[in-house]
Amino acid sequence: MPQEINDSPALAATKSNAKEDRHFVTALARGLELLACFRSGDKLLGNQELAERSKLPKSTVSRLTYTLTKLGYLQYDDQIGKYRLGTATLALGSAMLSKLDIRQLARPMMLELAEFSHAMVSLGMRDRLSMIYVENCRSHAALTLSLDVGARIPIATTAMGRAYLAEISSSERNDILERVRELDEHAWPKLRDKVMRSIDEYQTLGCCTSFGDWQSDVNAIAIAFRPGENAAPLSINCGGPAFNLSPEFLLNEVKPRLADLIDRLRAR
Repeated sequence: MPQEINDSPALAATKSNAKEDRHFVTALARGLELLACFRSGDKLLGNQELAERSKLPKSTVSRLTYTLTKLGYLQYDDQIGKYRLGTATLALGSAMLSKLDIRQLARPMMLELAEFSHAMVSLGMRDRLSMIYVENCRSHAALTLSLDVGARIPIATTAMGRAYLAEISSSERNDILERVRELDEHAWPKLRDKVMRSIDEYQTLGCCTSFGDWQSDVNAIAIAFRPGENAAPLSINCGGPAFNLSPEFLLNEVKPRLADLIDRLRAR
């Protein structure tokens, strides 16, 4: 299963900086943080789970969930005593996805690559220390990962996240990696070496790799691109079970087709 991603150190840093910003509305930020606690696959969460994920006091969480329920951003299940995302949240997400025209352009080409590779091809964008799938195509011919649109994966251990890091400026990359370091100081030195090696690969290979780094039985490659001038980078990856996708196949057969896909998107 995909590992749980906890962005709380990054949120703590944001809240610390916000104390010096008179325009920052802390109550609003906390409400949005609470909504962000719901991950792909989470159907229902209680106040205790939300408090643990958001690092907020349970009394604060109770007031926030009450308010968000009144506004339609959460829906309360009386029988279970937990919350699910409400229709107002769905409307926001749907409106955002409908504006991503690149999804419609990319999907036919992504599906073609997925069928060729017998794997999964996904389009993702960054949210804090995660990459979120905004489009996803699976091969019909083989077993693939059980991830879908809305799924979150870590930025530092995945090919998709590393390609994003390779595409942005060094100052922005250093800021993100500093937040990643705060998540696990002990694992950081080894992880940082792998990330920087992957970024070097981006210059020599033309893609970033993750061969067993995110999950031991998953291999993937990815390339990032900017869909428009001054637009934030997006990443497209091709990945799946290691028994089905060897590093050699991904680099020798899939990479040229993935690079061609990216070139065609840039041209449009």
